[in-house]
Amino acid sequence: MTQALEQRTYTREEYLEFETVSEERHEYVNGEIRRMTGGTPDHNEIAINLATLLKSAVRGKPYRIFGADQRLWIPDRNLYTYPDLMVVEKPLQLQTGRTDTVTNPCFIAEVLSKSTQDYDHGEKFSAYRTVESFREYLLIDQYSIHVEHYVKTTANQWLLSEYDDPNIILSLSSLDVQIEIIALYENIEIDA
Repeated sequence: MTQALEQRTYTREEYLEFETVSEERHEYVNGEIRRMTGGTPDHNEIAINLATLLKSAVRGKPYRIFGADQRLWIPDRNLYTYPDLMVVEKPLQLQTGRTDTVTNPCFIAEVLSKSTQDYDHGEKFSAYRTVESFREYLLIDQYSIHVEHYVKTTANQWLLSEYDDPNIILSLSSLDVQIEIIALYENIEIDA
């Protein structure tokens, strides 16, 4: 990102015009454009593992699955972002006037990295919770077997479950899907 991008406030329209022609992905956070960092091979492998498991599990059900190149608009926080993985219940809802920006995820997953884990737990999760359709959040550690699973129980309440045992089966309630934790970490070498 150029220095000029870091020093001024942009409108949503300026961001979308810029992002459409950019070869890199950027988040838009309340007028600021932030370049998104690339993931590690393990980060990408875990995201693909989850996408593969979910794609198979929801076949024939009314859902669409999107990877990290799909933009999400969160109007209550003036935020455009790219979750590692989103599941959207059909019908797909797009931002008014856009064909490339979804607004109705029911499930979001992020693979944690050292540079983004605080953001994924804090500001980003807070923003996701303003999306009415959003009901379930999965945070997957790429450095150790550790999964945090948040499920919306009432309008202002979320239940957290944590998993460190690779033999546990995780139930995703919003999708009626079960996933083995070990399957998320297929091909990942975890240091003891």
